[in-house]
Amino acid sequence: MTPSIFDQGLPPTPANHVALSPLTFIERSATIYPDYPAVVHGDTRRDWATTWTRCRRLASALERRGVRPGETVAAMLPNVPAMFEAHFGVPLMGGVLNTLNIRLDAAAIAYMLEHGEARVILVDPEFSAVIEEAVAGLAHPPLIIDVDDAEYAEGPRRIGELEYEALLAEGDPDYAYRLPEDEWQAISLNYTSGTTGKPKGVVYHHRGAYLNAVSNVLEWAMPHHPVYLWTLPMFHCNGWCFPWTIAANAGVNVCLRKVEAKKVMDLIADEGVTHFSGAPIILNGLVNLPATDKRAFDHPVKVTTAGAAPPASVIAGVESLGIEVTHVYGLTEVYGPVTVCAWHEAWNELPPEERARLKARQGVRYHMLEALCVADPDTLVPVPKDGATVGEILMRGNNVMKGYLKNEAATREALEGGWYHTGDLAVWHPDGYIEIKDRAKDIIISGGENISTIEVEDALYAHPAVEEAAVVARPDEKWGETPCAFVKLKAEAGPVTEREIIDYCRARLAHFKAPKTVIFTELPKTSTGKIQKFLLREQARTQ
Repeated sequence: MTPSIFDQGLPPTPANHVALSPLTFIERSATIYPDYPAVVHGDTRRDWATTWTRCRRLASALERRGVRPGETVAAMLPNVPAMFEAHFGVPLMGGVLNTLNIRLDAAAIAYMLEHGEARVILVDPEFSAVIEEAVAGLAHPPLIIDVDDAEYAEGPRRIGELEYEALLAEGDPDYAYRLPEDEWQAISLNYTSGTTGKPKGVVYHHRGAYLNAVSNVLEWAMPHHPVYLWTLPMFHCNGWCFPWTIAANAGVNVCLRKVEAKKVMDLIADEGVTHFSGAPIILNGLVNLPATDKRAFDHPVKVTTAGAAPPASVIAGVESLGIEVTHVYGLTEVYGPVTVCAWHEAWNELPPEERARLKARQGVRYHMLEALCVADPDTLVPVPKDGATVGEILMRGNNVMKGYLKNEAATREALEGGWYHTGDLAVWHPDGYIEIKDRAKDIIISGGENISTIEVEDALYAHPAVEEAAVVARPDEKWGETPCAFVKLKAEAGPVTEREIIDYCRARLAHFKAPKTVIFTELPKTSTGKIQKFLLREQARTQ
């Protein structure tokens, strides 16, 4: 392309072109609103100036401990202040933050630490045992930093070289932090189970994190200084980028290490919570609280929920409590939610059941997602917007991952044809809203967590009495979906109970991945011997 007159003598310079990074958000808030509350956790109250200083101390201390730009720092933490600080402190020295799923077993954690080449890991005492087991077999174990938490009832259990506060004391509060020279630079690493045996490492860049954080503000029309309750795990897609969002808006992070419906209700009322996020199970818990545990509050409260669409009765129940529900959709590969069921005022006049049906749709693209369509995955031709023709959800934009760590083949496949292929099947409605009909990858979303059916099937097949096994999602009022196993026993097998199969899987998997239901039966197959999972899904829905 021939340069135009608008390119002549007008190169980008440091004055007019900088790399986008969400790290600038906290510096701005700490400068403008230094004494505004930033973090609430039990009796702990910290303002933005203090939080900013702690983040710089963390960055400095990690560097002094030998961590270099581009190296990984892992965190095995619940939603505590240190987890929020790590979202800034690690990348401020050029590191890459790997937030680990605290529900995983030692074998999965060990793989992630080795694959991601973690140099340091921050560990909450609740997970000391699993981390001890995970690092025991590593050729190059990371430096372990214990993170004590006064809100943990059982108290500290030290397995590391030093405690988090001692690490911060090593750092410089005036540390000359680094912003990325290139916004394509990695900021975080998140592992997703996918449908293969090994988890895939999804790499986020600074530009995508920046844009998705801003998009969160726009989709919610979030005012300045929101009070955000951390019901959503910060380990999940970096908390949907909300650590950076709340810093951008100088809000309050109300930390919560364990999600309990009564505690959530109390914090909404007592701390003036205005926003929170999470899976439908959180909403269901609030609806089913005893009347004596429900609280009245006179301020607006909004919640975004993702995963399997909440039942209409749950949406209606939550809104009767005075909480406005917004349904969103996304994946680890796109920084969390990137579509929203954008609401129309006219829909408020509809009956509750119809409003709930509309809210259950996955909706339209976020402001910062460049393009969204439902199309034939091979030809990339969009399907008709008739609400009936099924295609694959495809996405394109700056908030699509860099790719999968050390897995070029999977990256090429996922981004083939200039689109991110979600693997989720949906219809496109005449108004442009999408609605998921099935999951091509057979992923089960239970309580907001992804479960690979292949991983569960591998555990089932290891049982000496199991000849064939298949796992599908079964709708569940509490969890959204749970694993349902269909099992054919070997002819020579003696009596085997559902409980025995479930316990066998629980001994080999993280407990939330084990089947909640086991059905002993012949498995339906095609003429080529492939198990017909669509028939099993129908059966699971009626059990």
